[in-house]
Amino acid sequence: MEIHVNVGAYSDAPHERLRAAVRHTLEDGGRSGEMSVTLVGDDEIEALNAEYLDREGVTDVIAFSLGAPDEVLGDVYICVDQARRQSLEQGVPLEEELVRLSVHGVLHVLGHDHPDGAERMSSPMFDIQERLVREVFSDAR
Repeated sequence: MEIHVNVGAYSDAPHERLRAAVRHTLEDGGRSGEMSVTLVGDDEIEALNAEYLDREGVTDVIAFSLGAPDEVLGDVYICVDQARRQSLEQGVPLEEELVRLSVHGVLHVLGHDHPDGAERMSSPMFDIQERLVREVFSDAR
């Protein structure tokens, strides 16, 4: 299993915790492979969103599955600026929100999906995501 965490300008980001979150999510799904997580700002995520998803505006996480059906190969891009705003809104530490978005992106690479809107928070993917986030912090991985 290869996990790359690219913090770029965010050198104080919890890169080991993010690596642990990706590893735990893959192991929980019984999968192995190669994943990269890259931390970006508003401008970068907005450009990725427009170019690859044909959507306008800033989003919190974008995930790309690059492998064949039987292999895990993916890139996850997390917007630190948006994660910071969300952590303040939800009253959680930024580190927790970054872990949550890492898990969320990896789950998408693994094939999970969720509805848009309010139903998102009660979807099976959300339940898995929140369980994994709790486990990452309780196991102090």
